[in-house]
Amino acid sequence: MARYDYLIVGSGLYGAVFAQRVHERGKTVLVLEKRSHIGGNVYTEDIEGIRVHRYGAHIFHTNERSVWDYVNRFASFNRFVNSPVANYRGELYALPFNMHTFHKMWGVVTPQEAEAEIERQRRAEGITEPRNLEEQAISLVGRDVYEKLVKGYTEKQWGRSCTELPAFIIRRLPVRFTFDNNYFNALYQGIPTEGYTALVQRLLEGVEVRLDTDYLAERGKWDRLADKVLYTGPVDAYFDYRLGALSYRSIRLETEVLDMPNYQGVAVMNYTDRETPWTRVIEHKWFDFGEQPKTVISREYSVEWTPGAEPYYPVNDEKNQALYQNYRRLAEMERGVLFGGRLGEYRYYDMDATIAKALAAADAEQSAPA
Repeated sequence: MARYDYLIVGSGLYGAVFAQRVHERGKTVLVLEKRSHIGGNVYTEDIEGIRVHRYGAHIFHTNERSVWDYVNRFASFNRFVNSPVANYRGELYALPFNMHTFHKMWGVVTPQEAEAEIERQRRAEGITEPRNLEEQAISLVGRDVYEKLVKGYTEKQWGRSCTELPAFIIRRLPVRFTFDNNYFNALYQGIPTEGYTALVQRLLEGVEVRLDTDYLAERGKWDRLADKVLYTGPVDAYFDYRLGALSYRSIRLETEVLDMPNYQGVAVMNYTDRETPWTRVIEHKWFDFGEQPKTVISREYSVEWTPGAEPYYPVNDEKNQALYQNYRRLAEMERGVLFGGRLGEYRYYDMDATIAKALAAADAEQSAPA
């Protein structure tokens, strides 16, 4: 059987970018993908002529010119700007928190009035050292914004009360005293005009990819084929959970085609009350300024991760971080194996950070002694 310089486990952004970079430099690469498609969670598929984000909304944004230049080698991007809407029991508010939000909530019309109201509410709470997420959020944005736009959404997202969540989860909240609805404060943003799947396909041009292949089921067989392994799956699964399982939050998406041209008029609407079971509704056509006669929506539910489900978000509490550090020490002792990506490093990364990390890892390989 053929031998390769690198065996890459996972064809998500991290694995695909690393594969592209080392392949470009003359290395032989084999990519193994457990799913039936490439792209990991950025995978997009065509439904009714609409590019649907199967695993939830992915909006590319970055301040790094080098990353922006890199992705534009493989895809063109549209001018989509993320301007989500918060729905609290039928009341609609702009996100991120800005002057549109504050005017709707309090009737204020100037930044000075908005700042004064938030400061008044902060003082009224008398919080000096926030002990949990609730107190941290109130100390940042006041009681009103917290109750309507933070509390319910956060409790659904994490599956527990805000008073049970550590304060450091919300170190800061985006608050703008302008009328700017652009959620991301990034120089470059947009959606690939042909979808993320096409972007990943171009990254993997000339690279051998095997789908429906579970690396961990036959690790010894695959390891013998390559000099080095890049593993982007869950780090605890790699070590057969010998120290215990890390915790994740996952999501469940209910997607349906609607026989109407426009369901909610925005790509993403967050439902911030506790009673609505889903966290948000995604209307995929608005990522691409669609004009199709039908529309496709996905209701997103936040759920506790269980074995067999897709792990999305690491639970960044002290217990899990301590456990990950123990796994990290094991990973550092694993000869010939690199660990990368949100699962391999037990850390949530935005797409631009994922790409930057993968490029840096590939560049480090180039400069490493033979």
